[in-house]
Amino acid sequence: MTLLSLSHVAKAYAGVPALSDVNLTLAAGEIHALMGENGAGKSTLIRILAGVIQPDRATIEMDGRPVTFESPGAAHRLGLRFIHQELNTVPALSVAENIFVGRRYPTRAGVFVDWRQLHATARAALDRLGITHVDTRRKMGSLSIGDQMLVRISSAFLSEAGAPARLYVMDEPTAALTREESERLFRVLREIRAGGGAVLYVSHRIDEVMALCDRATVLRDGTTIDTGRVAEITHDDLVALMIGRKVGEAYPPPATRPSGEVALVAQGIGNGALADVTLRVGKGEIVGIAGLSGSGQRELLRTLFGDLPLRRGTLELDGRPYHPKSPADAWRAGFAYVPRERRSEGLVLSRPIFENVTLAHLASQSLGGTFLRPRAERAFAARLGGDVRLRATGPGQLALQLSGGNQQKVVFARALSGNPRVLLLDEPTRGVDVGAKFDIYSIIRDMTANGMAVILVSSDLPELIGMCDRIAIMREGRMTGTVSARGLNEETLLNLCYGRGAEAAA
Repeated sequence: MTLLSLSHVAKAYAGVPALSDVNLTLAAGEIHALMGENGAGKSTLIRILAGVIQPDRATIEMDGRPVTFESPGAAHRLGLRFIHQELNTVPALSVAENIFVGRRYPTRAGVFVDWRQLHATARAALDRLGITHVDTRRKMGSLSIGDQMLVRISSAFLSEAGAPARLYVMDEPTAALTREESERLFRVLREIRAGGGAVLYVSHRIDEVMALCDRATVLRDGTTIDTGRVAEITHDDLVALMIGRKVGEAYPPPATRPSGEVALVAQGIGNGALADVTLRVGKGEIVGIAGLSGSGQRELLRTLFGDLPLRRGTLELDGRPYHPKSPADAWRAGFAYVPRERRSEGLVLSRPIFENVTLAHLASQSLGGTFLRPRAERAFAARLGGDVRLRATGPGQLALQLSGGNQQKVVFARALSGNPRVLLLDEPTRGVDVGAKFDIYSIIRDMTANGMAVILVSSDLPELIGMCDRIAIMREGRMTGTVSARGLNEETLLNLCYGRGAEAAA
């Protein structure tokens, strides 16, 4: 039985279409994936369902009857529940109070808040997801990001009289969750399906979709491309539908081989996080850093970039001593760094693209080092935006308004703006879709073709194997060996990260 039907949904902003012709049906007792590249229109469609924005054109039906989601309250009353990618929590309130945000608190005599009942109800909601380790009285801000996301998810499962939940819309719900936490969520979603509820599941993690969902709808450029049963679609089929071309090699091949000239040498470097790390990186070479979480990979990049002090050992750049005291020193020497957390470390989200790109070049984009020249900044940013295949309305668009993949391209544009000799990358494709990943890989290949040395930290083992010339293994702050990426497989690399097997110096 069809629960929700959307036909010919369209929405434009300032004349620029975000959705042009979206068609989607969800059945009761179904988990339905909504997929597409960043910028395909998924978020706009979710905001329409949530009543946050109104479509320019649409026919929407529930149970065969026309409906409109004129406000978030209307969507809630019709039985829709939302888990958004952003946390939207209140750090100063307790876990229980966050679960009840937007809902009536239970009361005694219709006047006084029944705190005991509030905490008991919150406890039951958490227990449904197996979140037994979180005290409902703790402040939300004291929890890890993963636990905060679990609390937000549990609030959507809170039962309410008069407005029972019928459709759960989940936007990248596992982005901050561990595998174990994700499995607990999947168990609950399967229970919802078995009970006749429906789930619209937005994710770029194709393996999750293949394991969890019944059907999948793919959007591209604001249009529905196809809907099909997941059991009848392959991984490559989904990727091809999203990016609009057949899947060839997942990683673009190098245009040239490394020259053999050495760009960077780290000899026995150490500090509180690193111990006797030795590493060589050649010009035009990509060296990956693999290891279990917390093995020192990120600290190595921060030390090379001058963000952590170098206490022991030596560094050489192009044969000359290099000892950065700060990131500014590293930048001037020819280093660039793409941080792991682009939203908190790599961007000023409330400012436009051109300001984000030129942050490291304010002196060159000003008159006499005093007055900024916005026109020159815009031209500079537009040129770099073209180099990194940035998709935006223009250099004046706010970083906050960009998709995750395009936000990452802005970070790359700034990193590459100084023509660096060494590029440090920390999880450069985390949270971006398959199309943006390929663009980022192509950007990296372009840079190495021009002789740039790249150090790539990634927890994505296929990414390390597919992109790198060599992979160095770190464990407990030490470099335990280096292997050639050629012919390497994931199992062998994972065993090396765990300390099983013998690393061979390459």
